[in-house]
Amino acid sequence: MKRDPAIVVVDMLYDFIDGSLACLNAEDAVAKTVKFIEGTSCEGDKDVEILDTCPVLFIRDHHPADHSSFKEFGGIWPPHCVQGTRGAEIHEALAGFVDEDLTFDKGCNKAVEQYSGFDGVNGAGQSLGEILELMDTKNVYVCGIATEYCVRNTCEDLLKAGYTVHLLSECLAYVNESDHFKALEEMKAEGILVE
Repeated sequence: MKRDPAIVVVDMLYDFIDGSLACLNAEDAVAKTVKFIEGTSCEGDKDVEILDTCPVLFIRDHHPADHSSFKEFGGIWPPHCVQGTRGAEIHEALAGFVDEDLTFDKGCNKAVEQYSGFDGVNGAGQSLGEILELMDTKNVYVCGIATEYCVRNTCEDLLKAGYTVHLLSECLAYVNESDHFKALEEMKAEGILVE
């Protein structure tokens, strides 16, 4: 079934909003993401001209408590988005758009750091890339946290896979403002459409 465009929401999780790795502009990014989702319609199959809403696919950092990215296990980050904690939950303002079949977990293997959500998997073991291909999606609108890390890596992998990537600059949160703007410029140069 053709669904175009699709919206990919990266790591709008409490630990990146108000928790151990709280990012700048996070609450505003969530609010603007909700507004974007509510205002975007989608083309469907030939017998359905316009669908009420686009498919919204969620990427979720979903770490075991002993993940290698955590400082106490040799990584560079404080513990965050540990499975089963509030910090790993999608912000409540977005909860109404969540479909578990369209929610993709990354960072589940304690030995692997995984910034990109492209290879994140849903409960059925399907990756984000596989589901987008099944939906025959060509245009992907990306928003999320944090610009410099997981958002950028996800956008770059989508671009490499042949998608037209639209990065919603007002729907982003970031670790550092200057690095955020630098990443936006670098992504533009790579062919990602920063809007």
